[in-house]
Amino acid sequence: MRESRVIALAGVLQACHLVHQLATRGRADESAAEASLASVFRIDAESAADVFGGLTGVRSGLEILQAHFADATGDLALTRLGLSVLRLERRLSSDRRALAELRSGIDGIQRQVEHFGAAHATVQARLAGLYVEILSPLRPHIMVHGNPLHLGNPQLVERIRALLLAAVRAAVLWRQVGGNQLRLLIRRREYAMLARGMLSRAMLDRG
Repeated sequence: MRESRVIALAGVLQACHLVHQLATRGRADESAAEASLASVFRIDAESAADVFGGLTGVRSGLEILQAHFADATGDLALTRLGLSVLRLERRLSSDRRALAELRSGIDGIQRQVEHFGAAHATVQARLAGLYVEILSPLRPHIMVHGNPLHLGNPQLVERIRALLLAAVRAAVLWRQVGGNQLRLLIRRREYAMLARGMLSRAMLDRG
């Protein structure tokens, strides 16, 4: 279960990092973004790694987690964003109606995903719509800071919202595998070591 928690947390960090990249630079790692978006639709995956299509799908998140947790320092903006996502997921998990609406909405997009792929603009627009409709009304609000030029671009904003939904999906996984705030505080170095080992395995999987 420890590795599952690391994978889930890496999924949160990966999606949050992608959001930060889009907000500040206007672009983000395409392969990581596709893996994060696809994870939203793997609701009944057999393992934490399978949610992301294998360890390679969360490789970027594992790299961020290792660097972020190896010592006491870290990217403050990323930390704040990640904690906001975990708090929002806790609020979501206590709202059965919102959970049911979100699951129904995701199911309703599945056919388009099968046809176009999870990273297609149409799919991202629908995911963004779910985020606005179901998650935005919940507290706490997630504040994304960045370049006003990028945050004023409607297509980028849609992608940011879709990836925030992917971050919440990873936070759901984190809770499902026993993740909590206490573990997050006391197991930082252990998680960094586990992430390092999983990164090595991911490299071997890629051949």
